[in-house]
This record gives sequence, C-alpha cells and structure tokens, in this order.
Amino acid sequence: VQLQASGGGLVQAGGSLRPSCAASGTSFRIHTFAWHRQAPGKQRELVASIVGERGTNYADSVKGRFTISADGAQNTVYLQMNSLKPEDTAIYYCAADPKLLPDKPGEYGFWGQGTQVTVSS
Repeated sequence: VQLQASGGGLVQAGGSLRPSCAASGTSFRIHTFAWHRQAPGKQRELVASIVGERGTNYADSVKGRFTISADGAQNTVYLQMNSLKPEDTAIYYCAADPKLLPDKPGEYGFWGQGTQVTVSS
C-alpha cells in the first residue's frame, strides 16, 4: 500500500486546513485509515481514524474541531481541521492497516510521508 499525503500548510490560529491522503496499490482489504501527528520533541500520537466511510475515532484534543472522512471511490481520506490552535502544529502522517481501528501508532503497518501543519498565534 502506498499512501501519499498532501494539503498541509501555514495558517493563523482559528483557521482551517484540509489535508488529504491518497491510497494506491492495495492488494488486500484495508479496514482502517488514520491521521497521526508528531510535534517536535513529542511522541507520535493518533489524531483520528476511520473504518469504511463512517466508523470514526478521535483524540480528545481534536474532538469537535477535526473531522476525518473517506471517499472510497477515490481511495482518499481527508482530515478537515477547523479552529486550529498553535498546539496543533506538527507533522501530520496518514496511515493504514487491515485491523479494525488500531489505537496506537505502532499498530499501523502502512505509512505515508508527513505533511507539515503550522499554526501561528
């Protein structure tokens, strides 16, 4: 599985971004797609995950502000990020795995390259 992330950038606090992750080369069923992030000096953390086009899970820190969605026809996963805060600044990575909603970064078998999100105050 190849994952290609794009759509990060620089935004002011309170603004929005919508990175996307395109999947290709799947030869078996991928059940879960997810977004993780890693800020400088911090561990990578799970931000949001989705099973199919409906089952979702969010980190408490982003609930009500971020929405993960999937377009099965295009094998693309999006992360709509609203009301961004400076503490959301990190490299955001998309990941995928055949398991149902793994809740730790180490449980994901496939990773894309990161996309930088910077939120200025």
